[in-house]
Amino acid sequence: MNIVITGSSKGIGKALAIKFATEGHLVCLCARNEGELAATAAEIRQIHPGVVHFAADLSLAASAAGFASWLTAQRIDPDILINNAGRFRPGSIHSEEDGQLEEMIAVNLYSAYHLTRALLPAMMTKKSGHIFNMCSIASLAAYHNGGSYSISKFALMGFSKNLREELKPYNLKVTAVYPGAVYTSSWEGSGIPPSRIMEVSDVASLIYAASQLSPQACVEDIVLRPQQGDLD
Repeated sequence: MNIVITGSSKGIGKALAIKFATEGHLVCLCARNEGELAATAAEIRQIHPGVVHFAADLSLAASAAGFASWLTAQRIDPDILINNAGRFRPGSIHSEEDGQLEEMIAVNLYSAYHLTRALLPAMMTKKSGHIFNMCSIASLAAYHNGGSYSISKFALMGFSKNLREELKPYNLKVTAVYPGAVYTSSWEGSGIPPSRIMEVSDVASLIYAASQLSPQACVEDIVLRPQQGDLD
């Protein structure tokens, strides 16, 4: 299968790429930073040679269209699309910087919206495929210092639910993923012990498992939290 993963140079996206490559699938990586992306692609090719990459800022509609056109030129029709590109900026609605809402919406919602729209025609024609949207527990409930980040993740949840309904007649699956705290570079130096936080491989393993079900089964929502619960 052809697996398209955005935000895949590090963190959860990289873990997903490793998981699918290990299982022998063609993995198409996309992220903003060309250097980090190329390094990740080279590392994963040591596991499986079927890895290609394309650097793009998917918060921009033109860049999302460019990535989709590149996939078409490479004759890669996605079987699985994982919209993992995203960014976290803490803040409160009343005090965060001007423009923070626009930034969070562009990175966390528009990236998924524009790329999905660009890739859907081929998937709808085939009447098969699976789309995963990386939401967050911030999509499910308001929390301290969530601000515009939480707003954008609520919006991504709404996008996922509407997409799920629209694509049922085309046999396309849509899964929204809601992780709690996952140990990535953003947690380094936080003072929180890694044993208190989930591992990126936990998320990757569940997404992979959900992708392997029969055509007549769809996991609509995946909610993961640290065993001891959310961090305060």
